[in-house]
Amino acid sequence: MKSLSFIEAIMEGVPKNIPLKKDLNPLINHAPKRKDILSKDEKIVALKNALRYFPATQHKELAVDFLAELKQFGRIYMHRFRPDYEMFARAINEYPGTTLQAKAIMLMIQNNLDPAVAQHPHELITYGGNGSVFQNWIQYRLTMKYLAEMTDEQTLVMYSGHPMGLFPSHKNAPRVVVSNGMMIPNYSKPDDWEKFNAMGVTQFGQMTAGSYMYIGPQGIVHGTTITVLNAIRRIEKKSGENGRKLFLTAGLGGMSGAQPKAGNIAGVITVCAEINSKAVETRHQQGWVDEIIRDLDSLCTRVLKAKAENEVVSIAFLGNIVDVWEKFDVENIHVDLGSDQTSLHNPWAGGYYPVGLTLEEANEMMAVDAEKFKKIVQESLRRHSNSINKHTKKGTYFFDYGNAFLLEASRAGAAVMAENNIDFKYPSYIQDILGPLCFDFGFGPFRWVCASGNPDDLKKTDEIACLVLEEMIKNSPSEIQEQMADNIKWIKGAQENKLVVGSQARILYADAEGRMLIADAFNKAIAKGEIGEIILGRDHHDVSGTDSPYRETSNIYDGSKFTADMAIQNVIGDSFRGATWVSIHNGGGVGWGEVINGGFGMLLDGSPEAERNLKMMLHWDVNNGVARRNWARNENAVFAIKRAMEAEPLLKVTLANEVDEALLNGLNV
Repeated sequence: MKSLSFIEAIMEGVPKNIPLKKDLNPLINHAPKRKDILSKDEKIVALKNALRYFPATQHKELAVDFLAELKQFGRIYMHRFRPDYEMFARAINEYPGTTLQAKAIMLMIQNNLDPAVAQHPHELITYGGNGSVFQNWIQYRLTMKYLAEMTDEQTLVMYSGHPMGLFPSHKNAPRVVVSNGMMIPNYSKPDDWEKFNAMGVTQFGQMTAGSYMYIGPQGIVHGTTITVLNAIRRIEKKSGENGRKLFLTAGLGGMSGAQPKAGNIAGVITVCAEINSKAVETRHQQGWVDEIIRDLDSLCTRVLKAKAENEVVSIAFLGNIVDVWEKFDVENIHVDLGSDQTSLHNPWAGGYYPVGLTLEEANEMMAVDAEKFKKIVQESLRRHSNSINKHTKKGTYFFDYGNAFLLEASRAGAAVMAENNIDFKYPSYIQDILGPLCFDFGFGPFRWVCASGNPDDLKKTDEIACLVLEEMIKNSPSEIQEQMADNIKWIKGAQENKLVVGSQARILYADAEGRMLIADAFNKAIAKGEIGEIILGRDHHDVSGTDSPYRETSNIYDGSKFTADMAIQNVIGDSFRGATWVSIHNGGGVGWGEVINGGFGMLLDGSPEAERNLKMMLHWDVNNGVARRNWARNENAVFAIKRAMEAEPLLKVTLANEVDEALLNGLNV
């Protein structure tokens, strides 16, 4: 039988004939088995839901196959329908289709599923343990076919990975609208999601996974770098002591292995524990971590040597993070900075591996005895937290990276609560660092992808962005000078630091003005033929798109951090201001049920329409969040929104009046 070309395979959609079964590649990292949560009747519904993609003549054979997957994996992935072609982001002109915008989306989807980028590519999971692009491979095939067929007068509607279909719209409408994991509030417990995901009717898209906007570890590297740099400044300001700092953290899989690379850029000694040997080896091979150590005594010796010789080095410890915290305490090795970047938003299904169990033991237990596994995880979190508490008493600065570490530790009964028993003992890095220093001023993770796939284009865009920022800093107010300087330093070192994994992409923190000016400069360069098309996007880790009380909006103190109006408004506003695609998610970064997130993608093609759209949409996408933070009485956001109104006469934002605390304290409340 003649094999299909790449374009033919895309246009095929659902194959007419059932392909042969495909074995799982043992060299690729696979998702653990999900717990058996469906009743017999619900399993029947799950099978019916999977089979509705296929003609009745194929149901007998596929029903047996899909039931076997449900029993073996806890989910129906339709592995036999994985494409035969290699999965990676091709140049935009290699994709079939009638609209360039749709081709850009196809490029980004394939980048999300590239084995070099994705955490569990065969299971269509990009990062975070369960952040999915699709629920199964037929959804991928159908989506790619729809994108290849659509025109500028259609919009593709995506329901939690399922392509509902192409609907008539217009040229200025988004080409794709994505929703993921949106559940009725009374049916929004974690087990509800597990059940409905297993039935094939919802998924957790994270944000950049389900939004087709993931660019590999680079995004998290930048956020971690900015955090570590400012944490160092905070420590040195408080102590007055300089010298090489030790950063202890965990997680090289779900959070992309960003910490070692970020630690090297920030100039610290990084120790990152990870129990999964495949994740450790992958990051080492990619150059994201310098050394691998498997023994605690050897680790202590190496860290002390690095401290003595003032080295900048990143070390992956193949083992459990709890053992490291406890060992460093016993050996009295001072940890300057501590955090955790495991995928604790997914604690019962591989996001966090408890001390005392091997990887294999944990994977088996979470599938066959979920309740016992939960108890062991919670025991580990209590022990983990106790050790951290010992270190902080010695002067360690510990911050929560927004991965739900403190949240899950508190639910486990760990000693992580403040004296008021409401707040956590340790701040989120958003509360102390990124919120007031970046988000309130409008600075957040602006990212772009060179659709040509040409590294020269990326180099040119780096140069363009740097020139824009260097010109901007000349007239920037003192309040944002440091943020500007950090990002100029970042972009100047981007090529040398070899941050690209997958698509030719870049990220830097910029405010609304910076994003608009950089994007406009890109569009003009495209129009002149100096570079190919550019795809714009951002992380969930941003000013406006995410309502997340334990991360992105944790520095909002007016009582509104548990509301989600901002994220909803963000994605609706983006959709009619020129975004190429938009997405709304229950989840993003800290887990399903803990956050509502809105995202976008935008193609720059050098046209006047692109210029109009980028200015209108990027202005809204940032200032929506600055306005909300201003209304929460965040001092830096008040400054930023007043500055934005001075620059744009059409922007008129409601300002909060301050209240005298003494007045309120005098009342008999």
